[in-house]
Amino acid sequence: MKILILGADGYLGWSMAASLSEDNHELILVDNYSKRKYMKELNRTPLCKMPLVTTRLKILKRLNKNISFYEIDCMNYKKMKSIIKKHKPDAIIHFAELPSAPFSMLNNKYGWDTLHNNLQSTFNLLHCIKDIVPDCHIIKLGTMGEYGTPNIDIEEGWINIRHKNRKDKFLFPRQGSSLYHMSKIMDTDLIWFYVRNYGLNVTDLMQGPVYGIYYDDKHKNDELVPTFTYDDIFGTVLNRFIVQAVVGTPLTVYGSGSQTRGYINVVDTIKCIKLTLENKPKNGELAIYNQFTEQFTVNELANLVKKSLARIDIFAKIKKVSNPRIEKEKHYYNAKHSNIKKLGLKPLKLDKNIIIDIAEYVSRHKNNINTKIIQPRVNW
Repeated sequence: MKILILGADGYLGWSMAASLSEDNHELILVDNYSKRKYMKELNRTPLCKMPLVTTRLKILKRLNKNISFYEIDCMNYKKMKSIIKKHKPDAIIHFAELPSAPFSMLNNKYGWDTLHNNLQSTFNLLHCIKDIVPDCHIIKLGTMGEYGTPNIDIEEGWINIRHKNRKDKFLFPRQGSSLYHMSKIMDTDLIWFYVRNYGLNVTDLMQGPVYGIYYDDKHKNDELVPTFTYDDIFGTVLNRFIVQAVVGTPLTVYGSGSQTRGYINVVDTIKCIKLTLENKPKNGELAIYNQFTEQFTVNELANLVKKSLARIDIFAKIKKVSNPRIEKEKHYYNAKHSNIKKLGLKPLKLDKNIIIDIAEYVSRHKNNINTKIIQPRVNW
């Protein structure tokens, strides 16, 4: 299969590229390093400095010679069109979006950059596919944060409505809590417009917060690890908790800690995307999967980290801090997530071994940790 990966330098994009390179697909990688530029602007550094894709590509080519890379901005329609026209991919995995709620709420500039980048990139992609390869399968990464925390069960993308003796099916109501989430909601609406009007086939994966280091739980190769962020803007909660524990600072729980979310290991993220690659929707169909494996409150997550790391003599403390976000802390949360299991996913459960595995990797690079960027400093 000929697969185009947009946003190949990112945490998930690079993991996806590394995994697919082992499967003998032809891979076309695209990135413009925008997240690196923003991290540098904001003085946020990853745990380890990652070489550029052009350098890391040499490692991937040991596994698969049929890989190319283009440094382009997906907001540039002409350049995106030229690549799609040249390669005519069978599938496109779309990671080329700014990925952070706190980043989008920093100020007017970063809020607009998030909206502009995410919508323009998705619009350009959809328009190119419509005109050049309408049968190409687009796999786009959404977020469970699109749904918010409604007081009803969260269905997988769609909801059946009966009104005045008539019924229809609609996209499940969405209520994002940041400009990042709003950009993803608008993405979904835009995608549905192109699917129903032009017969495109798209898979939209509503993913929960991701954790982990290695894209493969069997082959743990430090040369192929993605960018691991742990700071208050770009870091995900479990990765941040583990870094805090390793350096001996308290695990910072926002507010009451009762906030509930669905989480997923990066290994399972890669498996899910591969499963959807093998299960292409029909033309004119938007397939939506809620992509997470377990639900936890933030308190449960912090206590699991504390209990697990005590086994390797890392004795973490938990500290509740004022919540920097406008969000419901105590709420109902029950999200359906059975469809991806029906495709064959056998999910990893978050346990002490996985947490210890991440902590051991972090400990090897402990001297790189900047403790000044862990505490929350973005309020909205």
